Amino acid sequence: MATLKTAPTAASVDDFLAAVPDEARRADATAVRDLMRAVTGEPPTMWGDSIVGFGQRRLRYATGRELDWFLVGFSPRKAATTLYLPEEFPGKPELLARLGRHTVGKGCLYVKRLADVDVEVLTELVRVAAAQARAGSAAE
Repeated sequence: MATLKTAPTAASVDDFLAAVPDEARRADATAVRDLMRAVTGEPPTMWGDSIVGFGQRRLRYATGRELDWFLVGFSPRKAATTLYLPEEFPGKPELLARLGRHTVGKGCLYVKRLADVDVEVLTELVRVAAAQARAGSAAE
């Protein structure tokens, strides 16, 4: 079986965020880091080369495969800040409807600019997502 590349590392989150080339994206990433740290109560940890994760849980797939994964996380990508949240959790559709400008993918929420979303709604999304991730171990 292949080794998972996305695993916790000892790399510095602060150094990673400081190296984000776009100033606005860097500011958004710092704000998301602070939000996720405050909501989860967990320190930020680099997962692989480009994801900042908070907390840890054991995922179990229906196939029997298991892996360690973060509760919630994000990555400041070139086109948008990608937030990694559980694919489904209570109230997610309603919260997303109130969030503001965003797009979604499987287990991902894409925000081009933090100023385009309601930060209080984003905070609630992260809170509920982290609680759901802590409560369950099934893979999305």
